[in-house]
Amino acid sequence: MEPEFSTECRRCPRLANFLDQVKSDNPAYYARPVPPFGADNPAVLVVGLAPGMHGANRTGRPFTGDYAGLLLYETLHRFGFSSQPSSVSAADSLRLMDCRITNAVKCLPPKNKPDTEEIKQCNKYLRIELNALTEDAIILALGNVAHRAVLLALGLKNSAFPFAHGAVHILPRGLTLYDSYHCSRYNTQTRRLTTPMFEQVFAAIASQLRRR
Repeated sequence: MEPEFSTECRRCPRLANFLDQVKSDNPAYYARPVPPFGADNPAVLVVGLAPGMHGANRTGRPFTGDYAGLLLYETLHRFGFSSQPSSVSAADSLRLMDCRITNAVKCLPPKNKPDTEEIKQCNKYLRIELNALTEDAIILALGNVAHRAVLLALGLKNSAFPFAHGAVHILPRGLTLYDSYHCSRYNTQTRRLTTPMFEQVFAAIASQLRRR
């Protein structure tokens, strides 16, 4: 039986110890494993990498309160998945409609880089989330780490579904996996990911949903 997700999880010693130090240095920060946020039975599951130091790790909600969430929530709102275009606090009134956001790794990793064993350990939680999706659900992977974590959770080979921005993969159970570069500060400021590029991925998702 897969373990149930808990905000008290300490299965990865390096991450648990790092969060202890972050909490000591920043007592007001959430600094625990960050739970998913959004609809219980979503048509779209957005999978990110891991909580950001001053974003989800601070607020306790994925992509909330830091630069990485700016483009994501603006785009979710533009396409009707979010009640407002910005997310600043877990206590604000933002709601997600038919959408849910999670991370491949639920804890803040040092230098934003989880190691392979940490990804595998947390993959058990992602597997539960994916298995709970309806058979025609859409998964959006933000970056290659999230992409590979989704495939690992579903028992699929990376070589059969290579990551590429804008790629669309038809998976077992009628699931569809869309790929996008991560909406990180680095990617957006270097123009590796632009707003039109990101919106094109969501436009394709919205088009698929309308065809149902």
